[in-house]
Amino acid sequence: MNFIYLSPHYPSNFKAFCKNLSYLGIRVLGIADISYEELGEELKHTLTEYYKVSNLEDYDQVYRAVAYFIHKYGRIDGIASMNEYWLETEAKIRTDFNIEGTKINELEEMRKKSLMKKKFQEYGIPVARGKVVNNIFEAEELIKEIGYPIVAKPNKGVGASNTYKIKNHEDLENFFNTKTNEEYIAEEFIEGTICTYDGLVDGNGEVVFNISHIYQSVMSLVNEKKNVAIYSIAEIPEDVKEAGQKIIKAYNLKKIIFHFEFFRTSEGRLIALEANMRAPGGFIIDMCNYSADIDLYREWANIIANKPFEEDGRLKYCCAFAGRRTQNRTYAHNNAEIFKKYGNIIMFADKITGSLADGMGDYVYVARSKNFGLLKEFTDFVQWEA
Repeated sequence: MNFIYLSPHYPSNFKAFCKNLSYLGIRVLGIADISYEELGEELKHTLTEYYKVSNLEDYDQVYRAVAYFIHKYGRIDGIASMNEYWLETEAKIRTDFNIEGTKINELEEMRKKSLMKKKFQEYGIPVARGKVVNNIFEAEELIKEIGYPIVAKPNKGVGASNTYKIKNHEDLENFFNTKTNEEYIAEEFIEGTICTYDGLVDGNGEVVFNISHIYQSVMSLVNEKKNVAIYSIAEIPEDVKEAGQKIIKAYNLKKIIFHFEFFRTSEGRLIALEANMRAPGGFIIDMCNYSADIDLYREWANIIANKPFEEDGRLKYCCAFAGRRTQNRTYAHNNAEIFKKYGNIIMFADKITGSLADGMGDYVYVARSKNFGLLKEFTDFVQWEA
């Protein structure tokens, strides 16, 4: 079996996806735009072969790399990156080389937020009111209906990048005077926390593992540079599970790790935000593993290799992620104090750099416990600023 992995080095914890494919005897063929030496020893030993392109965004170069692998190894059975940024490249490759999985003609309704909203509504899942706005006049018509504030975000965007909260007409004029040329969707601003439905779907479209996480709005965390706290919860809310499984049915998902986001309002309403047809970012996969004492990296590889999901997948613990942004900030408790008080529940702690640090913080901790209150106490202690 031959499997192509785009950008196998990033993020660093996702190298485990390649490693577990290799353990099963699958040829893992890497394509990226860094040197072979930069891959690191573990990944170099994991990959059957690596093809360096000068620019991973140049589709012609990626196309030639895939053609080379096919010429040398035969038919390609799968391709992935686990990164939303490369979903379109993946879909083009699947289409051009007839590889199993999402093709380019199916991708639009999985990436455009306006089409997601339509799909959610078709399946009876509540959404925020909004629409694509091409100019300030269309935005003003929407605002007459829903009022301020509104949120404007790229209709086909990644994460919370280039997302704006617009509170008045002055903000609206400034937005249209400075925004990029990409298509934007405007929606009513929903006050609430993010509640997710995450998991793994097998080759028959059955959910073999699922879990839910809660955290603050990514837009506010990124734009306001707040410290990030994420919690795995030991019991998935029934409305989250019901809505999540409707989305899986709506998109006919198979052999995929998914990450669906909802708003939970203060009144308890659940409103669909977006569906991501890839693994959740940061350290959420690792939190899933700690919560259920499983290895989702291995189980995904099993599903890709048409093997059964091996573990029971029951949630045994709650889990917490606490990130600290150390630049220009002073915290009340140092690392030694944190470990002295909570070392028995801390599963992972390390410094991180690059774009991952921009979103999550540059020093992170992951802990688990059956006591959710203890985990909330832990994140407060870690992030308490002096």
